[in-house]
Amino acid sequence: MNMRTLALVSALLASTAATAQPVATKLDAVAGIPAVDKTTQTQDVAFKNEGFDRMTVPVRLSGSGPYRFLVDTGADKTAISRQLAGQLKLVGGAATTVHGVAGVSTVSTANASLELARKDVDVQDAPLLDSANMGADGILGVDSLSSQRVMFDFEGQTMSIVPSQSAENAKEPGAIVVQAKRKKGRLLMTDASANGHNVTVVVDTGAQVCIGNEALRKKLTARNLTDPLEKVQLMSVTGQQLSGDYMFVKELVIGGVTLKNLAVVFTDAHAFHQLNLDRKPALLLGMNAMRAFKKVSIDFANRKFRVVLPEASELDVRLASAT
Repeated sequence: MNMRTLALVSALLASTAATAQPVATKLDAVAGIPAVDKTTQTQDVAFKNEGFDRMTVPVRLSGSGPYRFLVDTGADKTAISRQLAGQLKLVGGAATTVHGVAGVSTVSTANASLELARKDVDVQDAPLLDSANMGADGILGVDSLSSQRVMFDFEGQTMSIVPSQSAENAKEPGAIVVQAKRKKGRLLMTDASANGHNVTVVVDTGAQVCIGNEALRKKLTARNLTDPLEKVQLMSVTGQQLSGDYMFVKELVIGGVTLKNLAVVFTDAHAFHQLNLDRKPALLLGMNAMRAFKKVSIDFANRKFRVVLPEASELDVRLASAT
């Protein structure tokens, strides 16, 4: 089994103080390491109904397309496949350094114009990566999403990207909003704990499964964390590989929402060093955790991580409030 994740160029994260919710809601997190989505997804159309795939959206590139781009809130730069750049004869840019989950690589770049959510976005010096390693034609990083809101509706099996200023149902039943801070485009939450230990959580839709660092592992293995279930290989979009231990964390709490039995791969990933998060407990919140919710909304401009609880969890909230 393998997975892919991405942290590009010079993404740096800042600590946040998120607003705590009054009641903890318990959800069973989805276990397992998923496969990359192989089919084109579009805004407001059905997901593949196979479980845990990362989703793609159609993007027009320099007037051509549409092409499949992964939505990766853990990547600070938008990337394009080397094969597609050659096919479209994109103008080359300066070489750049790519920080992947397993290490650092120097790659060539290209300049292009993207059409996303009915808006043109100029992308300068986009890293060029192999499409086989990305599993798509490109990656939408936070540089292209800075004024957007990414919304996943797991009950309706749809995904959409809309401008942040567009209206959102503030009174939707079961909605919980965690305020985050944004630096270099990334959303980061510190109102979180894993098995009772404080942890910094980075929202990362490009990670198919949650990734924990060594500092978090040390806190958890002292108590309550079982032995590794198996070794897995993490594959970076640069093609580099890194071994990790596949385990379960009994409880992850983020802003009043509790995820139970969360599948996490623990490894000394380069991404944590590059993000200055290697010395304190940190976790990349992957798609397996997000799929425990009915809906997830990631608003970059307003620095909000919003979830809508499934009906069973809404009942848990009511019961907890009554005790």
